[in-house]
Parts: sequence; structure tokens; C-alpha cells
Amino acid sequence: MVFDGIILGLIVGLFRGGLRHGLLQFSKIRLKGGWIFPILLIIQLIIFRFQESSEFVAFASGYIFMIIYIVGLLFLWMNRDQKGFGSILAGVFLNFLVMAVNGGRMPVSLEAASVLDPYYVDMLTNGTVITKHFLLDDSTLLPFLGDIIPLSAPYPRTQAISIGDIVMNIGIFIYIVHLMSGHKNTSDSDGEQTKPSDHIEPQNV
Repeated sequence: MVFDGIILGLIVGLFRGGLRHGLLQFSKIRLKGGWIFPILLIIQLIIFRFQESSEFVAFASGYIFMIIYIVGLLFLWMNRDQKGFGSILAGVFLNFLVMAVNGGRMPVSLEAASVLDPYYVDMLTNGTVITKHFLLDDSTLLPFLGDIIPLSAPYPRTQAISIGDIVMNIGIFIYIVHLMSGHKNTSDSDGEQTKPSDHIEPQNV
């Protein structure tokens, strides 16, 4: 669901900051350890690509996802002074917590999964899905933090999400909108700061 917050933030950011200003602000992004995020993304894509064909990757995927989450949390903590990053950090931590106590996988309720592809639901029910998800049951710890919220039409994307996803996307939205619309009114049309006059002309009495 991370793309939802990004897309909505871009739309609102463009309206508030304008296309030229918004794109200019993106070029000014400065994040500590900014190289960490793309590396984590690449590792996840590799897991999704090979987990069905490699028994080792399928077996180790839960542990790898936990490492990815821990490194991601460290990256967010390093940049906690950024607008919205506190909410992103909280949301990611909630997802990490429920996965950590459930063997490195995210529980999905059957009710929430019912809006997904029936083929996926069948595999989830039979326990044959090789992903970071599993069907929520009575033995699941912290089930309220799992993917228990179904989204379907009129929402543009059909998916099952968690409370952590919502909190995280709120932070992403805040960060992007603030980034794209920030500092727009700090200068005048000539690009120079407006300063009060230091000289006061005497008045005739």
C-alpha cells in the first residue's frame, strides 16, 4: 500500500506547489543513508522473483524480511527529523512487530482476503502461498495488527491492509506534500527576499 500514499501525495503536492516547483523540490531531497532504501527494495524484488523456484529463498524469506525491516527502521530513525517520518516510522514498526511475533510473516484475515483474487485466497487457505503472508487463525499473535482491513471498489485498488499500512501512508503523504509545497512563498517574483526598510524618512511637521 506504500504506493497509495506516494501517488496521493504527488497529486496534492502538485496542486499546492505546482509542477515546476514540486519537481525542483524533489531535486533537493537530502536523506541520511539515502542509498539504503533502493538496496532494500532490490533485495525484496529478488526474493519475490526467486522464492517460488528456490527452496532456500522460500525458507529464508521470513528471516530476510525481518532484517529488511530492522535496517529500514534504522534508516527512518536516522531521518526522524523529516516531516512525516515519525508517522512512517510508527507504521513500519507496527508491521514489523506483528511479523516478528509470527515467524516473520504477516497474518491476513480471511474476511479481508475475500476481496482479493479467489485463486490467491484458495492458496492462502490451503497454506500453499509462498509469500510473507499467512492466513490469520486462533494461534496468531497480535491479530489486530495484521492485514484485516479490506479495500475494494470504489477504492481504485483491491487489497488487504493493516493499521500499520495506514499510519505509514499518512506519513508518506505528509512528507511528499510538505516537500513539494514547502518554501514556495519565501521569496518574491524576482527571487530575492523581501526585507523591511532600515531607513525611515523624516516627516514634515
